[in-house]
Amino acid sequence: MDLRALRYFIEVVRQNGFTRAADSLHVTQPTISKMVKALEDELGGPLLLREGRGVLLTDAGQVVYDRGQQLLAQSQLLRQEVAEVDGMARGQLSVGIMPTAGHYMAPVVARFQSLYPGVDLQVNEQGARAQRQLVLEGKLDMALGLFDAVDPQLASYTIAHQKTRVAFARHRVADPEAPVRWDELATLPFLLYTSDFALHEAVQQHCADAGFTPRVLLQSRYWDFIGDLVAQDVGVAVMFEHVIARYDPALVASRPLVAPEMGWDVVLMWRPGYLSRAARAWLDCVQAVYPQAGAEPISQLLNT
Repeated sequence: MDLRALRYFIEVVRQNGFTRAADSLHVTQPTISKMVKALEDELGGPLLLREGRGVLLTDAGQVVYDRGQQLLAQSQLLRQEVAEVDGMARGQLSVGIMPTAGHYMAPVVARFQSLYPGVDLQVNEQGARAQRQLVLEGKLDMALGLFDAVDPQLASYTIAHQKTRVAFARHRVADPEAPVRWDELATLPFLLYTSDFALHEAVQQHCADAGFTPRVLLQSRYWDFIGDLVAQDVGVAVMFEHVIARYDPALVASRPLVAPEMGWDVVLMWRPGYLSRAARAWLDCVQAVYPQAGAEPISQLLNT
C-alpha cells in the first residue's frame, strides 16, 4: 500500500473535500484525486462519496480512515527510530508554537539549534486548541499551549503563568489598576482570536456565565492586528498580560479582569509514552531555559 495515497485520503476526510486537502498538502487537486482513486482500486471499492462540496465515508472508507491513522503514526515512529541509529547527527522534530508565545520559545530554539544543528526542526504556528489536537493525532511531537486545568491525555511542563486583562484604547483607561468585571463588558464590542485559540472559547464561556453574549465585531489569528484595532477604538480585547505588554502603551492600555480572574499556565505538552531522542533533547533545552526549583531532568523521567 502506498502510504502517500493513504495520507492524501486521510487529509481529504479531515478537510472534508479534495480542494481543501490539496491546499493543505500543497499539491494539485488532480494529484489528490488520482492517488485516492488508486487506493480505492487497490482495496477493491469506493472509500468516499461526494456530497455537495464535502465528502462522506463509505463503511469501507471508515475502516481505512481509522486504521490508516494508526499506520501513518507507526510509519512516523519507524522513521524516528531508524534515524536515531546514528544518534543526534540527524533526525526530525516537529514543535507547535502559539503565534502569541513565540518569545517564550525563541531562546529554546537558539539553544537547541546550537547543540543539535543536524536535527531538522519544523515549527507549526496555530492556536492552542489546534496545537493540542495535532499533538494528540501524532502530527506534532510536542507543542507550546495553554492549560487552565490538568489535561489527562497529555504530559506537560509548565514554563509560565499568565493572567488576562482587558485591552482598551488608551483614552478609555483612567486607572490601569482598576479592576473590571465581566458583566461590565456586556455593552462593549469585542475583538477575539479565531476559534482554534483556547482563549476564544474561554472568553465566550465567561461572558455567558456573566449573563450576556459578546458582540463580536471581528476575529483574527494575529495578536498585533487585534492590538491595532484596539488602539483605533474599534473594540476591546481580552488578552494575556504578556501580549498586552507588547502593545504601544501610548495607544493601548488595560485593566485587570476579575469576577472571576482568568489565569492560564503556559506549558509544553506531549503525548505520554515514547519520545524520540530529538524530542527528549528539546525537553532538556526547555528545562534549561525555564528551570523549576528542585525538579529532576524531565527527559530522564520519561518512558523510553
